[in-house]
Amino acid sequence: MSKREPIYKVIFLNQGQVYEMYAKQIFQSDLWGFLEVEEFVFGERSQLVVDPSEEKLKAQFDGVVRSFVPMHSIVRIDEVERLGTPKISEARGMGNVMPFPMPMPDK
Repeated sequence: MSKREPIYKVIFLNQGQVYEMYAKQIFQSDLWGFLEVEEFVFGERSQLVVDPSEEKLKAQFDGVVRSFVPMHSIVRIDEVERLGTPKISEARGMGNVMPFPMPMPDK
């Protein structure tokens, strides 16, 4: 039995929007305070129903090899069994919520 390659659902905040993306590789970056997300996964183009939100994400991340997401923007990361639909939605109810300030590392 071959072991399946894991797929991760990454939910993060970006400019007042919630991004829900799927990727094959996630790890802590050498850049302090960032998470690296690689090998984004999108649904097959053979589907009859086209989701405009997913198409917007495909266009936005076309040609992107790796994204560096700030740690404080991450909402949640899940390892999932199957691919869902990537999407962008408005971040509601977060009008006056700010991330907790992180101290600068000592050298």
